Amino acid sequence: MEFGLCPGVTLQQLFDPSGVAVVGASDTEGKIGYEAMANAVAFDGPVYPVNPSGEGELFGREFVASVTEIDGDVDLALCCVPGPAVPDVLEECGEAGIGAAVIYASGFAEAGEDGEELQEATVAVADEHDISLLGPNTSGFIVPALDLRCSFASGAEEIPAGNIAVVAQSGGVGLVLAFQARRQGRGVSAEVGLGNRANVGFAEAIEYFDGDEKTDAIVLHVEGTDDGRRVLEACRASDTPVIAYKVGQSDVGDFAESHTGALTGDHELYTAGFAQYGAPTVDATDDLLDAAAALGNSPEPDGPNVGVVTAQAGPGIIITDRIQRAGGRLPELTAETQETIDEILPGITYADNPVDTGRPMPAFGDVVSAVAEDERVDIVLVYELFEASIGYPIETLDGLTERVGKPVLFASEGVEEDLAEERARLEAAGIPYFSTPERAADAAGALARYAKLHDDAVADGGNVAAGADADGREVSRDE
Repeated sequence: MEFGLCPGVTLQQLFDPSGVAVVGASDTEGKIGYEAMANAVAFDGPVYPVNPSGEGELFGREFVASVTEIDGDVDLALCCVPGPAVPDVLEECGEAGIGAAVIYASGFAEAGEDGEELQEATVAVADEHDISLLGPNTSGFIVPALDLRCSFASGAEEIPAGNIAVVAQSGGVGLVLAFQARRQGRGVSAEVGLGNRANVGFAEAIEYFDGDEKTDAIVLHVEGTDDGRRVLEACRASDTPVIAYKVGQSDVGDFAESHTGALTGDHELYTAGFAQYGAPTVDATDDLLDAAAALGNSPEPDGPNVGVVTAQAGPGIIITDRIQRAGGRLPELTAETQETIDEILPGITYADNPVDTGRPMPAFGDVVSAVAEDERVDIVLVYELFEASIGYPIETLDGLTERVGKPVLFASEGVEEDLAEERARLEAAGIPYFSTPERAADAAGALARYAKLHDDAVADGGNVAAGADADGREVSRDE
């Protein structure tokens, strides 16, 4: 059950607080109150352990009996207390002028009638005091650039800063995505586990991160929602690209509802709704991050036409097949482009689209430039196996994206240690990097779908999918 954010409440105090209070802080390792405090103290601002039973210090901070006794600015309370105690804690937060809270406890709307009543009581207190609530039933959130680790998860300090905002219905999936982003060398601007979405849900998070200067792409993990129209409207209104992973193609309704209180609805109607409102969907966590890397680090493509340049035919065939299945098109290059390529490399293996050079060579970058400049091409995808003696054509690629105003993606493989420096230089030049032909092709497909969806949205004025009613029931089973 989603209640919606009360008027006047913003998420600034949640994601960019002046100070943090850890309510229910504990000096017993393993308890949420200990782990949350251990993560929170990294924040470059005041952090207060709050517990009427606490004595002395915890991580060098003096225990405080109540948030009402804190002598200093605090915007955010991390509630490490059992569910039944949450309304009373929020009442004290309201008295102390704290405008945001994270509720880790479960046993709310996902747990049946009694839990729903507890969640309603919790939201009523939040509404009275204009408090934005993340959760309940969440692992919290992380903003790496601020060292703001409002989660009890182990390893939160290892998640690097990046430009992708991860907004997940499940805190567990949110952390999966954050750690995957770390492994991929990307990082996140934020990782947020929404949980039960008491009054901070998908729409509120999209609206906030759309205005966040650290965020260039927003990814959603969606189990279900009973506020589908508002979520879709937020996707359409966002200037920042939004990509969604809607789980539940098979029947997981009861399991999902017991997890975060999700109403899963019809999977095809969800994906149609996202498409109608300009948000491409994917079917895997890796695909979600790859699509975000492509959209977040590239100009918005004008169309779905992909020009492929490959130094090896086999990977090029995989890419060609995969792009077309992922929603992209491979147009025939203009005669002028083909003539230019033939002048650069006479007798080239294949001079149409895809262009196959046979192997990397010093003129490889010039071929890429020629394809990028082709008026029929909206997106460029390059594949080459790494050869240390030649390296990547970075001098040619640096500035190419800006010059042609098109996304340029690069995929390669080789010994990680050998190509690490070259990869870093590529990414510094604004060229998203992928380690397999399939992932690069799928990312190009996501760019192509994004371009087509936004063209369609402009053409039809943003009308909802056929069969939807005025209440947005295309993505809701029970409202």
